[in-house]
Amino acid sequence: MIFEWINLGFNLADGHETGFYVVHGILIAVNIILAVVLGVVGVRAWKTGSRRG
Repeated sequence: MIFEWINLGFNLADGHETGFYVVHGILIAVNIILAVVLGVVGVRAWKTGSRRG
C-alpha cells in the first residue's frame, strides 16, 4: 500500500483532467473508509478475545 500511495502522489502532481482527480478521490475515500471499518472490527475482535482468554 505504501508504494501505491507514493505512486498516486506522483501521478496527482502531473496535472490531469478533472475526471482523473474525481475517480482517485473516490478511491482514496473508499480506501480510508475500509481501513477504518476493518480497524474497528479488528479492535472489537481483539477485545473480545482478551475477555475470553
